[in-house]
Amino acid sequence: MPATLPGPFETLSLETPSEHVLLLTLDRPERGNALNTQMGFDLRDLFTALYHDQRDLRCIVVTGRGEKIFCAGGDLKERNNMTDEAWQTQHALFEQAVRAMMDCPIPMIGAVNGAAFAGGLEIALCCDFVYCAPNARFALTEVTLGIMPGAGGTQNLPRAVGVRRAKEIILTGTPFSASDAMDWGLANKLCEDGKLLEDALATAEKIAGNAPISTRQVKKAIDMSTQLDLKSGYAFEIEAYNRMVPTEDRLEGVRAFNEKRKAQFKGK
Repeated sequence: MPATLPGPFETLSLETPSEHVLLLTLDRPERGNALNTQMGFDLRDLFTALYHDQRDLRCIVVTGRGEKIFCAGGDLKERNNMTDEAWQTQHALFEQAVRAMMDCPIPMIGAVNGAAFAGGLEIALCCDFVYCAPNARFALTEVTLGIMPGAGGTQNLPRAVGVRRAKEIILTGTPFSASDAMDWGLANKLCEDGKLLEDALATAEKIAGNAPISTRQVKKAIDMSTQLDLKSGYAFEIEAYNRMVPTEDRLEGVRAFNEKRKAQFKGK
């Protein structure tokens, strides 16, 4: 692992398959990559570190270990017979992890390689957009267990698929397919069998080749579009835009265009 990356982590694997791109793998295949307390600590600590220092990373791809499961959700074996206090203490950790993921300034692509159930789907929804394999399956099953989504599902899913579709998905707890995810706007691309990571990493490299200040400001501005009225959102966009005017990257981008060459952005 490159020295510039946080970690190592017990439940996560970090790789840099190309310059400026981080491949983050949820790595508990013996438990379906389920979210346990340690993974909560690891996700929280990783994304808190990346909020403080992006370490020249320009895009993150999030996937699961193996070919069948992205993340099975919360580890119910660990949760079996938990006291109310222990459950709420653990969930507070998961809340910190989810907030840290959603606050990550680096663009994130979810590469869903299999089942993404409950908290697994909520992790995918923390990403900026999702690619999925043909065998991907999705569900928010919490109501079948006597609880409800608590990692952003009731907020992020309606923003992806619309309020009425989100209510059907969450109230029934019924799994749905990769094809459904595409039709409903949850997934951006249904990849050919065996090409999920190849496609996700290719898109990550495109993003990483663009000006990093620009892509991070774009991410913030688009996220604000769901929280503000049009005029306030546009005002936020202009503030974000003005951040780039005095940068070296703006000068390099225009210069490279006129010189008919690929721009070499430095994030400055």
